[in-house]
Amino acid sequence: MDWTEMKTTCVSWFSSGVSSAVASWLERDRIDRNIYIDIEDQHPDSIRFLKDVEQWIGKPIEIIKHPLGSVEAACKYRQFINGPKGASCTKMLKRDMRKQWELESQYFNWFRYVWGFDKNEQDRADDRVEEMPNHEHVFPLIEHGISKKEAHAILERAGIKRPVMYDLGFGNNNCVGCVKGGKGYWNQIRIHFPEVFAARSRMEREIGASCINGTYLDELDPKAGRNEKPIAPECGAACSMIEKKGTK
Repeated sequence: MDWTEMKTTCVSWFSSGVSSAVASWLERDRIDRNIYIDIEDQHPDSIRFLKDVEQWIGKPIEIIKHPLGSVEAACKYRQFINGPKGASCTKMLKRDMRKQWELESQYFNWFRYVWGFDKNEQDRADDRVEEMPNHEHVFPLIEHGISKKEAHAILERAGIKRPVMYDLGFGNNNCVGCVKGGKGYWNQIRIHFPEVFAARSRMEREIGASCINGTYLDELDPKAGRNEKPIAPECGAACSMIEKKGTK
């Protein structure tokens, strides 16, 4: 193998969230590929958002998907929901899928990965670097000091409607019925997506484990947890930056 032929491929792992979209926009000139790992439990509006972001960054976003497809399928396959080291769905549908993509794509390639962690998520960024030491990692929002609220403002200034999950009061555009959610999150799911709440409740009993440590969903107090309000866009220095760079 001639190591002089190795090249670096810059990949943005697009999550269909606001912060991820802004990260992809900030690095658009250096990104070679944008990749979205599709999970059947994502809200349908996620694909609409993905198409809008494609137009914004001027590059296609590839979609890949694990054969199991859904959160429930992954949890039932492993007979495990979540724990201190993560959830079955995250491991199988995202991490394992990414590793498979790497194996199929790594010949003569080094990877530089772009992630959408905001300025208040340095710990998560550090964990990602530790988890994946064989790759280079870029965190544009941290680099530019952009908060989650500022990322929403940047997207708003660009004229792109954020995913509907944010407008319902959810802090992230994760799967509908994320098994890592807390009590307040699950009570929001109970209100907005009762069929998902019922399905996850049945899954817990079938597996014999709960999403919330020590509390089964069918026993959850409907008043437990915090009722979060939708994220309000907040312009700071970030808005000035996007105006200087241009929105297209």
